[in-house]
Amino acid sequence: MGSNYARRTVVGNWIKKILLVLVVAFVLFYLFTRPEAAAEAVRTFLGAFESIGRFFTSLAG
Repeated sequence: MGSNYARRTVVGNWIKKILLVLVVAFVLFYLFTRPEAAAEAVRTFLGAFESIGRFFTSLAG
């Protein structure tokens, strides 16, 4: 039973590594093929944190 668990853990780790490599490759591909869209996505993402910060500041003030 322990051997089966170890095998599943190894397979799971490989799948996680492959998925991570695919995600990084996609991000790099998107960044180099559409830099303006990538920059806008980052601005939007960071803008969400700014909005959350303003929300908590207004609650505290």
